[in-house]
Amino acid sequence: MDNFADERDYKILEQDKYTFSVLGRIIGGECALLLTDHARLIICFSRKPFPIWIWTSDDVTGAEKERAYETVRENGLLTAGHSFNMKYDLADYFIKRAAEKSLNLSITTNMLAYDCPSPAEPHIKSDGGLHRCTADDIDELVDFQAFFHQETGIDKESRDAYRQKSEEAVRRGSLFFWQNADGKNVSCCSCNLRPGGGMASIGLVYTRAEFRRKHYAENLVYQVSKMANDAGYTPMLYTDADYTASNACYQKIGYVLRGRLCTVGKKD
Repeated sequence: MDNFADERDYKILEQDKYTFSVLGRIIGGECALLLTDHARLIICFSRKPFPIWIWTSDDVTGAEKERAYETVRENGLLTAGHSFNMKYDLADYFIKRAAEKSLNLSITTNMLAYDCPSPAEPHIKSDGGLHRCTADDIDELVDFQAFFHQETGIDKESRDAYRQKSEEAVRRGSLFFWQNADGKNVSCCSCNLRPGGGMASIGLVYTRAEFRRKHYAENLVYQVSKMANDAGYTPMLYTDADYTASNACYQKIGYVLRGRLCTVGKKD
């Protein structure tokens, strides 16, 4: 296994360009761990608190599942409190193998991957409009990130980390608010463009609790998705499969289900 990625890895990830879109982005940056055979197995970890990504082909064999499991175990990742993003077939194997060593792993999140080839305007228009975040919005962006990660329970970091991310994203112009008719920032989302792959990753979709059920997020994601689409990018996003309302919202504005994967973590 090599600890560097090259064009072979990007080519094989095209098989799962939606479900493993994030992995395709991670392997091009700084990673705490990167192991790949450039053909059948990629294991990649950016840094804590983010999950470890494990890619295997859809026709993965039993021997390849065991190799993936043993590679993770030998690197001390099973007992270090990590979570893992992988396909369901491999997840079942990991859970059973870990149980043999009295390690309690389980599926903690069921994820769906969508893309939006043709954004559809919402049937219900919300009051207010789109606002691209500026340096003046940093403090509120930190609050939104804290709310989002606290509520979802994933990838929680310090407020200083949220501030650094917000500042970087504002410089890129990739963070947006929906401001209601009273001028209050009620919903947010991010949009990161991937020029090489022609995709735009939508994330950080969050609406303050007191402003929900007013279609703010639906209108926000539509406007940002249309902006990306008009610029020649295909918007894509991940959702928690168990959040029925949010999945229905995305489908209404043109998002199409493209893939499924799951997060495996230690059972409490």
